[in-house]
Amino acid sequence: MAKELNEDTGFQVSIKTLVGIGAAMATVISMWFMLQADIAEARTLPEPPPQDVSRMEFDMKDKMIRQTILTTQEDVEAMKKTLERIEDKLYNR
Repeated sequence: MAKELNEDTGFQVSIKTLVGIGAAMATVISMWFMLQADIAEARTLPEPPPQDVSRMEFDMKDKMIRQTILTTQEDVEAMKKTLERIEDKLYNR
């Protein structure tokens, strides 16, 4: 049998529950206003200048990266040769 809700329907809520609901609502509302204040402040801050990278700087960084890759490749090849010699000595090849 389903109960019907109307203006005569009553329910019980403890004071502790009401205080908890009130505290939760106050927390959410205060967080909302703090967020709005932070957004308003962020809108007034000056924009950082764009980071322009000159062509020369780009070329220098590109050259440095390419040189690092080549150096690393040479180091790996040297390590491979050393490893082969170690394996030859280890397995008496």
